[in-house]
Amino acid sequence: MNDAVGIMLERYNCRSINDYENALKEIIQEIALLGLWRSKFFEKAAFYGGSALRILYGLDRFSEDLDFSLLKKDENFSLAGYLGAVENELKSLGFFVAVKEKKKKFKTNIDSAFIKAGTLKNMIIVDIPGSVRKKMPSGKIMKIKLEVDTNPPGNFNTKAVYLFQPVSFSVNTYSLPHLFAGKMHAILCRSWGDRVKGRDWYDLVWYAGKNIPVGLKHLESRMKQTGHLEANELLTGKMMKQKLMEKIGGINFNNAGKDVLNFLKDPSSLELWSEEFFRVICKKIKTVQ
Repeated sequence: MNDAVGIMLERYNCRSINDYENALKEIIQEIALLGLWRSKFFEKAAFYGGSALRILYGLDRFSEDLDFSLLKKDENFSLAGYLGAVENELKSLGFFVAVKEKKKKFKTNIDSAFIKAGTLKNMIIVDIPGSVRKKMPSGKIMKIKLEVDTNPPGNFNTKAVYLFQPVSFSVNTYSLPHLFAGKMHAILCRSWGDRVKGRDWYDLVWYAGKNIPVGLKHLESRMKQTGHLEANELLTGKMMKQKLMEKIGGINFNNAGKDVLNFLKDPSSLELWSEEFFRVICKKIKTVQ
């Protein structure tokens, strides 16, 4: 095992297959960010979403995908020119991966790619115990999706956050209030039908617990872009909370907890989840322009 990868793995107190899978996925994510940094990707884009919150700001749940936003609209942007750097970075540290752009069937504002890795083969690379390895299905494939929003909504700020493994580098990311605005937009506007995205609600509790305000102007821009606000409509903190309260009333929080369970080391906090609990959280949320 590469020494740098070994040091990264030491951060996790892995015991189960799920622990090792989550750790391996996050290590691959961080190395992918390093490859993007080397290729100057962050001069054009910023990291956001649940993985940004986890990797850069210490959210205590694992995340699946890497989400990015261009700093300004560019309909001709393509991830293809950056994927070689991501693949080379991972392979240089001993991982067996393929990184490929997803071909679009029709024109969208999202450019996507996938990192695909044979789970067992790469578990061997990080030297997991044989007793755990024997329980791992031989053909299982780990997929990490990279998505870039090529038509970002406005009114957001970014900042550089430093990572120090496997080497020191920086990642351009949304400020916390604007990350929270993106999460609030997902909670208020995402259409999942009966599928409850418990990870969104878990992150909501994290933001509220840290007293991070919602960047209201950025949330307004997002809601106007997706048609959830009229072009001449102004979003107020009171209106946002009313919409959130309405959303809370329609959620089965038992199902929401099941969605996030495999991404947590300690799921005990889910025992508190109820409509009443989230109404208290809603009242606690602050906003900033």
